Amino acid sequence: MIKKIFTLFKLARKIAKSDIPNIVSKFQEPPIIIKLLFKILSFSFTKKKRIEESKNEGQRLSISLESMGTTFIKLGQFLATRPDIIGEDLSKNLENLQDKLPPFSLIKAKEIIKKDLGDDMYNSIINLSEPVAAASIAQVHKAQINDDGVIKDVAIKILRPNIKKIFNEEIDSMMLFAFIVESFIKKTKRLKLVEVVFLLKEITNLEMDLRFEAAAANEYGENTKNDIGFRVPQIYWNFTSENVMTLDWVDGVSIRETDELKKRDLNTEKIAEDIIQNFLRHAVRDGFFHADMHQGNIFIDNNGYIVPIDFGIMGRLDKMSKRFLAEILFGFIQRDYRKVAEVHLVAGLVPKHVPIEDLAQALRSIGEPIFGQAVKDISGGKLLKQLFNVTEKFNMQTQPQLLMLQKTMVVVEGVARKLNPDTNIWTTSRPVLENWLKETKDPVKTINETLQNTNEVLKRLPDFPQIMDKANQALTFLANGQIPQNSNSYNDLNTKKLEMTAFKNQSIIGLLALVILGLLVF
Repeated sequence: MIKKIFTLFKLARKIAKSDIPNIVSKFQEPPIIIKLLFKILSFSFTKKKRIEESKNEGQRLSISLESMGTTFIKLGQFLATRPDIIGEDLSKNLENLQDKLPPFSLIKAKEIIKKDLGDDMYNSIINLSEPVAAASIAQVHKAQINDDGVIKDVAIKILRPNIKKIFNEEIDSMMLFAFIVESFIKKTKRLKLVEVVFLLKEITNLEMDLRFEAAAANEYGENTKNDIGFRVPQIYWNFTSENVMTLDWVDGVSIRETDELKKRDLNTEKIAEDIIQNFLRHAVRDGFFHADMHQGNIFIDNNGYIVPIDFGIMGRLDKMSKRFLAEILFGFIQRDYRKVAEVHLVAGLVPKHVPIEDLAQALRSIGEPIFGQAVKDISGGKLLKQLFNVTEKFNMQTQPQLLMLQKTMVVVEGVARKLNPDTNIWTTSRPVLENWLKETKDPVKTINETLQNTNEVLKRLPDFPQIMDKANQALTFLANGQIPQNSNSYNDLNTKKLEMTAFKNQSIIGLLALVILGLLVF
């Protein structure tokens, strides 16, 4: 615990000496005790580094967090998805936080590969290059491998040395700080700061095991293998471990290089349309989509195929969410607001006592202004955002998976519009949604699914009470963004809380003992 306090002191001093407290206070005023604490911690004989004043607060905040390393970059990225905690303005300003750090040496990279994969696999790697890209958690090298006698060009992603240890030490200290804040500033208890930091720890630790990212890429590839004009790089499992991931090298052009795409006689209008359609197809058909589809993560290969990279952040939708998404988007395309309202009620997303006419009227207030806009201004992502804001007034449950999809949709639309500013989101989306809804309403398919589901229920009938309990816990987790009970994560969180409570009690007893001793001596 002493080590955690020392780490916390170093982190707090790092924050205090940066521009972060001043910038954050312009968006959201922190409690006086926190401001005073950072004022004391910022005392230094050296002059505080300031970021050039020409940049706005959001840019300066992002630059400050980037300069402070992995833990703060990940915290900033995570908080960007939680406007409920830090407010809409601050959340928006953190969305462009860059995930870049200087690379570590090629010698170190070779040591990690050899240790993780063993001598045989290491010796099968040829022409390992200097790093071609470096982020906060890992960096990428180009190389070749001997795959059963065939030489293949590959990208090898390697975790930073000791990154797990550094991150977990720093995040545990942040959790202690969150616990202290919650203990002394009662108003903050509703924000569940300890749970938020713990969730960040769980998510990032998964990201730091490259086998999980490899599995995501593999599943994504399986789902999309028959999609024309779309390709996911192949994972090479013999060259993949917890700290190393090997996949096909992508020879192609990043879609941010619009002029280069045009030089190669590639149809940027068609690419823009295909990117949106593929994203929607993966969301509504597979319920598994790439949730980080910014310009740097999409390439067009030498065959003209769309090739995504970086599978660390993926989104998943259950059957109900897929149906909900397709029906509401298609309902808006048809301007059938009553139908969209009915979907909300049938899916149980709003209480049954909500008058359908009132909900339909609220939905019309979103849809009609959108259809009055120019084609280039229409956005499905913004529509979903407005939808969630309006339906919240009707007590719609928060759906974190749909929020992730909405944020990704905004990014995907932005990417498409850079390729073709006149991309018509509705015209592009319509065939994908129509086809999927027709397929799912196919009578034969519905009967087959019903029989399969009935069979599964009969098989598992003895376990039904436990299944219902687990389902209820999962729904509570999805609705409130909390750790599900009776899970390993929930038990770990409670253990951490007990440790911190014991430390707090011991500290108070120790302080009282010192005071009593002081009174006796003096």
